[in-house]
Amino acid sequence: MKWCFAVAWVVVAPAAAAQHAGHHTDSTSQLRVGAMATGVYSLAEPGPFKVRISEAYLTQPMVMATGRTKNRRFVAYATLNAEGATLERGEINPGVYGEGYVDRRHPHTWAHELMAGVVSKPGFGRLTLFAGKGFIPYGTDDPMIRPFVKYPVNHHHSQILERAMVVGAIEAGPVAIEAARFNGDEPESPTDWPNRDRLFDSWSARATWNPERRAELSASIARVKSPEFAAGFGLDQRKEAASARWAATTGPVRYALVEFARTREYSGERQAFDFSTLLAETSVAVGTGTVSLRAEQTTRPEEERAGSFFRTVRPLLDFSIIGRTRWTNVTLNATGPGRGAGWLTGRPFVEFGVHVPRATRRPTPLDPVELFGARQVWMVSAGVRLHAGSMRARFGRYGLSATE
Repeated sequence: MKWCFAVAWVVVAPAAAAQHAGHHTDSTSQLRVGAMATGVYSLAEPGPFKVRISEAYLTQPMVMATGRTKNRRFVAYATLNAEGATLERGEINPGVYGEGYVDRRHPHTWAHELMAGVVSKPGFGRLTLFAGKGFIPYGTDDPMIRPFVKYPVNHHHSQILERAMVVGAIEAGPVAIEAARFNGDEPESPTDWPNRDRLFDSWSARATWNPERRAELSASIARVKSPEFAAGFGLDQRKEAASARWAATTGPVRYALVEFARTREYSGERQAFDFSTLLAETSVAVGTGTVSLRAEQTTRPEEERAGSFFRTVRPLLDFSIIGRTRWTNVTLNATGPGRGAGWLTGRPFVEFGVHVPRATRRPTPLDPVELFGARQVWMVSAGVRLHAGSMRARFGRYGLSATE
């Protein structure tokens, strides 16, 4: 029943919106509506305890909308995510962790993004001010809009999502500076909302140099209070990130990204843990399709398991972390040309990944080589990415001209 609801939610919603909004796919319209979803079959060999895992599901089912007044001074963004229905147990994804899941990507919240704000007139010194629930100005774009279906391990090092916040920004020529106050607690379930007593206990800032539409350099910093313990008594995070990005609509290289991020966890002023990531990915045009390659090395915490191997103890305390694992991953994606009619387009893909986990310290209570029974984990995924209506090119840079 959940599957039926999620499929109908993703497919029917944009069609209905198209009928009511009329020309919503026109970039000059006041309302743009779109949807996306990916039907995927994945095979991981070996899985934990030497067990092969094969699964099929609908991942990243979302409906998104952007609305503007005629003078483009007031803007609102909304993104609804149905992974709470289609990915209740998580999506198999070796190395990925966060929000109580391990080696599975957790489902995001139903209210993925609800933001509204004001934008000053275009020109030098343009100002924006937004509030709501959304993407914190830190790190890089959400992996869901990048060329790969499977998320990188560094998702929780390089992005901070689904928080209540107030964010302001100023653009001066090619330079943009954003700053936000937000609640530090991570969602605990797809239906969870930010805790009111944690509002604005964390902050972030990001500086971006965008000399032209295609090239971009960015640096970020964040101080996140007790993200893993909603009551606020857990370890705090100090995060830094830097990235270089290229995106083009013509030429052989359509996209490239290099990013570094570091997360240090503190108890007061005492550093308890240190995790880092280095990632590079690129996408090139091959005929009417694309071929994309990603290489990543990320350290993650090994946490005490709870009930299932794929779930971890929450709330997370410092003694719940029982080790560190460095994941070295290479992922290759081949995506075919879009096929469809009218408002719906489908693009078939196949994606291969090899994942090499290593404990960074020995002896360790959890040795990934012993756990998986192999020195590397292989994964293959295949399916179709579905897009309908008007898709957003980027998420999380509210009101900035680089995203319009």
